[in-house]
Amino acid sequence: MSRKTSRPEKIGPGQRQLRVAEEIRHVLARVLMRGELRDPLLSSVSVTISEVRISPDLKNATVFSMPLGGAHMDEVLKGLNRAAPHLRTQVGQALQLRYVPSLTFVVDKSFDEARHIDEILRSEKVARDLKAMRKAQDGEE
Repeated sequence: MSRKTSRPEKIGPGQRQLRVAEEIRHVLARVLMRGELRDPLLSSVSVTISEVRISPDLKNATVFSMPLGGAHMDEVLKGLNRAAPHLRTQVGQALQLRYVPSLTFVVDKSFDEARHIDEILRSEKVARDLKAMRKAQDGEE
């Protein structure tokens, strides 16, 4: 009779994935800050690397980035993806990894989402609802 052992399901990335992704983010931020890229577009714009997500096998990394102010977003992303092999080399030299992950740069939409949430929270409807809720709470006490 075989007994099944139950494994806890992984809910999110493991500790090693998170640590490696954060180290990659730091390396990329340093390289971009120093302006080590030859692409004239990339050397003339500040780019924020907000997050790096890495696959469980540590071979592929998605880099969430945004040019400062959101200017020339498409051109900057194309430039970053063109520079990905050079940036991968920089990551490999800075970190002691068995495999250096391939880098894919994508737009970080969290800034737009945060702005949208802020607009909703500042809307008249929400203010009206909060005022009504406060009145109801004051009436209960």
